[in-house]
Amino acid sequence: MSLRCGLIGVPACGKTTIYNAVTSAGTPMFDAAESHRATVAVPDPRVEALIALYRPAKVVRASVEVVDIPGLSQGSTAEGGRGSRLLAHIKEADALIHVVRCFAAPEHAASPLHDVETIDLELMVADAQTVTRKVERLAKRVRIGDKDAAREAADCETVLRGLDAGVPVRNQGLTDAQRASIADGNLMSQKPVLYVANIASPRDADGPNVAVLRERAAAEGSEVIALCGRDEADISELAPSDREPFLAELGQTELSIDRLLHAAYRQLGLVDFFTAGEREVHVWTCRCGDTAPMAAGKIHSDMERGFIRMEVIAYEDLIACGSEAAAAKAGKRRLEGREYEIQDGDVVVVRFSPPR
Repeated sequence: MSLRCGLIGVPACGKTTIYNAVTSAGTPMFDAAESHRATVAVPDPRVEALIALYRPAKVVRASVEVVDIPGLSQGSTAEGGRGSRLLAHIKEADALIHVVRCFAAPEHAASPLHDVETIDLELMVADAQTVTRKVERLAKRVRIGDKDAAREAADCETVLRGLDAGVPVRNQGLTDAQRASIADGNLMSQKPVLYVANIASPRDADGPNVAVLRERAAAEGSEVIALCGRDEADISELAPSDREPFLAELGQTELSIDRLLHAAYRQLGLVDFFTAGEREVHVWTCRCGDTAPMAAGKIHSDMERGFIRMEVIAYEDLIACGSEAAAAKAGKRRLEGREYEIQDGDVVVVRFSPPR
């Protein structure tokens, strides 16, 4: 699976600057596009070690698609508003990266909570429209006594009451059945959110604006990544070999894309595992808790259907031993069955019976 993230925020929050910092796209601000999108590789030093070990002919890294849309202002998602059209560009996102201005500017004083609440309200308005339309579609089936339709409609009404009370869907504590009833709506306020505090300088990372945002995020079980968007966008355009002194000025050893993407992984509960050999080193992504057959299905659907067993070596053991043969001799290669839950960093070989 490829992770998809949508960038959201109020106008002038520095969203496109953050987009450029993450993607090195160099996208101009204030253009007429309704969205920008780019795919970036997930930084992972383990891949470099596997390349050195296997010297493969091909390397496939984990990737993230990042989509940037213009800022959403208050009232923009009202019926027929431009905001609803803009949100359609990130409807399929797995997670939202909410860029929050935590810097002062001549035209405004930073107010993180106000900005967060403004965006949450716009997402909830858009969701209410989606759920209301579903209730209207279900009405005919409810009238003729369709019990499944009646249950779905009741669940939708519960969600609507929560939205009317100002509670995003992700914070409504829905049951599995209720989530299933609204799954086809792909609701925006149901998506996991990772907050980016856009700051002017590294010292602002410990300032009151970021502290307020961290408190809000913690209450939702989320995270805040503080970064100097403008500086990091400039540094991202440099060759990797030229970045070190500029990152040092920010008190960092690497671009914040690393922290940001890894935080997105945590927010979504994702792990990476590997298949490796002389032909190819390939990074595969699945959800934490996925069983061996489910992980095998990420490689090929036939592998899930015909799964027999999985040979597993932990990445750390493989590198420490220096080869698969040495890892096997040291007792570090395991045979796992259908109930095994894939672990981050597993290097695997899938044994399966091809379907006839």
